[in-house]
Parts: sequence; structure tokens; C-alpha cells
Amino acid sequence: MRHGKKINHLGRKSAHRKAMLANMACSLIEHKRINTTVAKAKALKQFVEPLITKAKTENNQTTEKGMHNRRVVFSNLRSKEAITELFSTVAEKVGDRPGGYTRIIKLGNRLGDNADMAMIELVDFNEVYNAGKPKKKSTRRSRRGGSSKAEAPAPAAAETKTDDSEE
Repeated sequence: MRHGKKINHLGRKSAHRKAMLANMACSLIEHKRINTTVAKAKALKQFVEPLITKAKTENNQTTEKGMHNRRVVFSNLRSKEAITELFSTVAEKVGDRPGGYTRIIKLGNRLGDNADMAMIELVDFNEVYNAGKPKKKSTRRSRRGGSSKAEAPAPAAAETKTDDSEE
């Protein structure tokens, strides 16, 4: 029985599993999205999100703490190029996000062996989902104060509609 065991072994020995997850994380950081099976995507999400958090907090810490975070992340990823990309562009992009840096989208079944496939991607690097959503305003609006501003553009819009109907 495997009660209380959180890690998915993925049918591999521990060294093979760690190497596979490190390679998949490097590919995810470099390409911003990869296609894999659902089980591997869920395991990769648990593997890579704490590393992104360490990269994000590196920019806010002193140099000793930042260097320690780089070394901890390097011991997991083992790729200098991926570390540079993670600590520069990815950390800047996800700086204000409190968590949930990755998204898993299920794609269907693979033709050869009918395995459940999924695409895992970094959330802030998807322009399709982020383009339609306007940025949220950080200020709160009261119900009473905004009515006078909302009424001013309405008559101007009504006048243009009446001009069009007369022509």
C-alpha cells in the first residue's frame, strides 16, 4: 500500500526519474511549453513550481541569498542556460504572481499507445490567453462616486447615432 506517498514514481528508478524531470524542466523553461503525458506533466508541475518561486525571490533578496537560490536550483536542473533563462526572463515575468506558474491543458490520446497527452506551459508566456484579458485595476471603486463620469459620454454617443440615422 502507498498511503500518504505523494510522489508519482512514473515507473522509473529514482535517478532516472530525477534526470527526466530535470530535462523536462529545462525544456519547459527554454521553450515555454512542452507536450508530454498527463502523469509526467503533473509530476513536472510539482517539480518546477518551487524552482520558479526560488528564482522569483532571488531578485528581492540580498546577494548571498540569491546565490544560494541559484545553487539550489542548479542542483535540480543541471543546465546553465536554463538557469540563466529562469532567473532573468521568467523571474521578471512572474514577479507579481503569487503562485500557479504553470498550466496543464489536456490534448487527448496519443495514437500509438493511447496514452493521455497534455501540454504544460508557463502561464505568463501565453499571449493567446493573456491578450483578451485586460489588466485588473488595483483601486477599489465605490458605487456612489462613478455615476457622474459614466453619464458624460452617453449623450455624445447618442448624438452620433441620431446623426447617422438622419443621413
